[in-house]
Parts: sequence; structure tokens; C-alpha cells
Amino acid sequence: MDIVGGGAKSNAGAMFIGLTPWAERNRPDLQIGAKIGQTFMLGAKMPEGTVAAFNPPALPGFGRVGGFSMMLQNLGGESLAKLDEVSQRFVAAAQLRPEIGTITDNFKADTPGYEFDVDRQKAEKMGVSVDDVFMALQVFLGGTEVNDFDRFGRTYKVVVQAETPFRSDVEAIRHLYVKSSNNTMAPLNTLVQPRKVTAPSTITRFNGVQAVQLNGSPAAGYSSGQALAALEEVAAQILPGGYGYEWSGQSREEKESGNQAMLVFGLAIVFVFLCLAALYESWSVPFAVLLGVPLGIFGAFLFQYASNLENSVYMQIGLVMLIGLAAKNAILIVEFAKVRVDKGMEPVQAAIEAAQLRLRPIIMTSLAFIIGCVPLMLASGAGAGARNSMGTAVVGGMLTATVLGIFLIPVFFVVIEKATEKPAMLRNPKTFKP
Repeated sequence: MDIVGGGAKSNAGAMFIGLTPWAERNRPDLQIGAKIGQTFMLGAKMPEGTVAAFNPPALPGFGRVGGFSMMLQNLGGESLAKLDEVSQRFVAAAQLRPEIGTITDNFKADTPGYEFDVDRQKAEKMGVSVDDVFMALQVFLGGTEVNDFDRFGRTYKVVVQAETPFRSDVEAIRHLYVKSSNNTMAPLNTLVQPRKVTAPSTITRFNGVQAVQLNGSPAAGYSSGQALAALEEVAAQILPGGYGYEWSGQSREEKESGNQAMLVFGLAIVFVFLCLAALYESWSVPFAVLLGVPLGIFGAFLFQYASNLENSVYMQIGLVMLIGLAAKNAILIVEFAKVRVDKGMEPVQAAIEAAQLRLRPIIMTSLAFIIGCVPLMLASGAGAGARNSMGTAVVGGMLTATVLGIFLIPVFFVVIEKATEKPAMLRNPKTFKP
């Protein structure tokens, strides 16, 4: 069974290995990435075959293995031997990139095998249908599913196939027979002649084009996005004309959704802006509030960089949370200052008074939230990477949004008020005192 490429193969097998509990793997050489690397190194010493190890996919249904998945396509219709050559050169070049930890392909154009040439004229003379010859070869040597049954709460397949001693060698066809039209049994070895060939055991097609599936994982310290970008650069340098590539599985989803992060952030900011505009019946107040959001985003990226964490989807979720959290701090100051300005107080004085009076609520709420997220930031064990990334982004963003926001949000409020005061005075001069 070929787990990576799919389908049944006579020269491939798979093992599912369970690791010891996370707490017992407390050394770097016992981590999953190190074990995968050790397996690849061990396989490199075995010329008899190809050995590869992979994580299970992070999202079930998005590919068969974890890491990245790339389909190298034969767009020009070249021979399979040429496709294998291009694939090997691509893998060799990709292995030289520091962003790539492991990469392998599941395609071999020179797998030994046999082809059976059917003597159609002789079969016709003996009254044997060519279809029956093909069916006999498939059933006895390859096996075919004929039924299934339920037992003990499970479904079992019924497969018709010759016993192992009678299909383990090409000479086994001497013991196989096929029924003729006159109800006699004709030996198969008189109708077919085996011929040694080298050819791929399976031919993969992706979007209707012959393709080679490449699987691998990023190197330690590099994100999946950096690994995909490195492979794109290798493809631009190595692939000749008539060859291309497509992403599959989780890598395809990552490439298609990677450009949507800015759209999500933009929609979140617009949503907050419209809610604030409807709440305060003003277009200027939301601007003063949302100008505090970049302070939180800056802190999130600063802490992520200092912690050597990648810009993962979990960090992006934390950034969306920060839009609301940073806006909350700004609202506490801007709302109070806006009320004072509406009562006739100068914007500068109103901003100073609002910052002084709302300092305690801002510190209390922000500190409570930050302390609550510290366990995420310092988490360990299985799944700690996701919690670390989100916790670090949120804690760092809230710290900078709180510390810097106390001083800068009043300034933003005064700037916005000064910028909108003159146009408002020109529209309604009677409402302003000289």
C-alpha cells in the first residue's frame, strides 16, 4: 500500500508508528522532526529501496501526509523517463535550500516488471476470449473485489486471488487455466508470453496531466510559507520548458488562503469602525479609536520576532482579537473625552482629563487579560506551538497597546478633533462660540 501516492503496489509498504507520550520526549533528538530526519538518513544508506517518514496531516482530509505537497506536472507530454529525470534534478536542487528539511518523490520510471503479450490469433483458434485472458490474469495475479460482508460491527471485503505461492513468480502462469468456448481448460502459458520491462509502477495524474508528487517538510526554524516560496524559486530555476507545478492538499489551501489574511483584517477594522460610527453618531470618533490598533499590531510582531515564532494562522487569529482589544482601551479614553468636548471643554484639556480618569480601568482590564493569556504564552506539551503563537501575539500586542496607548490615544483624539473642528465650524457657524 502506497500511503503517499495512493493505491496498492506490490513493491511498497507502510507502517504507522506511535510515539511515546510528549512528557517522555524531553530531548531535542526525541522530537518528531528529529525522528523524521533520522529516518531519512537511515533510508539513504539503503540502496535497495526508498525509505521516507512523514507526519500525519494537521487537517484530516487535506492530503495523506503532513508537510508540503507539490505536484510536478509534465505539461509538454514528454516521456516518463524524462519526467523522472526532471523530478530527480528538482529534488536535488531543493535539498540544497536551507528552508527545506526533507523532500522526496514517489515516482520511479525504471521499476522492474513484466508485460504479457497475448497471442490473439492462437486464442481465437482455441476458442478463448481475449477478455477472459485478461480477466484471468487480473484475478489470479492481481486480485479483484467481488463482494463484502458485515461481521462484528465491521465491513470486510471479499477478494478473489491466487494463493501466494501461485502468484509470486512469473512461472506461476504455467499453473493457470482459462475456460474456452468448448468448455475445455486452456493453459494460460500457451496464450501469453511474459516480457521483462522497466516502467513506473503507477502513473499519477493531476488535473488531467502526468505528474510526480513531491512531499516534504520545512527545516527547523522555517515556516511552511518560507518552504513553499523556496520551492517556487527552485522551480523557476530548474524546470525546463514544458514542465510546471501545482500545489495539492494542505499546501494548496495555504496558498489560496494566504492572501486572504489582509482581507480578514480589513473587514474586521471596517466592522469595528461602522459599529463605533453608529454608536457615537460620528465619523471622527472611530478614527481616533482605531488609530490605537497599530500599536497592538506592532507589539504582536515585536514579541513574535523576539520569541523566534513564525507568522502562523494562530498568530493571525490573535491579531484579529487585538483589533477589538486595542479598540476597547481607546474607547475608554475617547468616549470620556468626547463627552467633555461636547459640553464645551477644549479638546486638549478633555483628552488630558480623560487619560487621567480612565487610567485605572485601562490598567486593571488590560492587566487581567494579559495575566490570563500568560499560560498560553508559556504553554508546553502537545499542541504548545499553536498556544505559544497565539498567546505571544496577544500578550505582546496588549502590552504595547496599553503602555503606548495611554500616551498616544489622547494625542490621536486631539488631532482628529482639531482636524474636524474647522470643517464643522464652516458648516454650522452658529453652534461654535467665538
